[in-house]
Amino acid sequence: MKISEKELDQAKLDFERDGYAVLRDVVSKARLSAFRTRLMEEFEVSKRSGALFSGGGTLSGHLNCFPGVESRFAYEALEERGVLDLLKAVYSQPAALRMGLNLNLPNSVAQHYHMDGVFAEDFMIANVAVVDTDLVNGAIDVLPGTHKRFYKFWQYALGREYRGTTRLPLQQGDVLLRTSRLWHRGMPNRSQAARPMLALTFGEKCAPTGDPFQTNEGRIAFEPNWYKTNLVGQLRERAFIAAPITYSAYRFVRSLVGNKGYAA
Repeated sequence: MKISEKELDQAKLDFERDGYAVLRDVVSKARLSAFRTRLMEEFEVSKRSGALFSGGGTLSGHLNCFPGVESRFAYEALEERGVLDLLKAVYSQPAALRMGLNLNLPNSVAQHYHMDGVFAEDFMIANVAVVDTDLVNGAIDVLPGTHKRFYKFWQYALGREYRGTTRLPLQQGDVLLRTSRLWHRGMPNRSQAARPMLALTFGEKCAPTGDPFQTNEGRIAFEPNWYKTNLVGQLRERAFIAAPITYSAYRFVRSLVGNKGYAA
């Protein structure tokens, strides 16, 4: 059954005002539960085999992941329920698909507020809650309305935009549709289980040209998030965990010169 016209109209209004909209109960809970089981099986295999990298988000607790061909059902649900029609209504540019996933590990730390990509190259993200996501296991934190203009970091800091902090708990199968220009951050996972969140991006420059589900031959693959896996990258990640204010200070000073974050 497609999402009602009333829900879609409200989502359009929410998206224009806030930079995001939440659509409830879109993707099958049973299929998401089965997918989560497969994902975590692959994660354990990767750890035991020594294939999982060091650093690259493993220390701060936020990893990227290619969710494999087994995640195709989530895209099909978005298509069947009318979410892709909503996306076309609010985003008129060509929308090549890239499949991703964020894995928020137990004992993770809060990220810095950020956009995905750069302001001049906006794209759309549909986050699908693979499990119930709440304030305990790391529900995303967003800053409504920050998608409407470009902020240098010093402008964001002096304007105290972080006061708009808004947590978005989601039930399994809910979809968070947001623009890449929306400032947001991953939050600490204080539960004992990893919290996966699918991320389907539309219109991203790095989207694959072929079947997006056949990247890595369709197999699940875990990838670094923010930090490099070399020694320097691991030292930077440890420094961020120990004293996150140092990175904020670096961003503030860097933003005083140039428009970093506006364009590639």
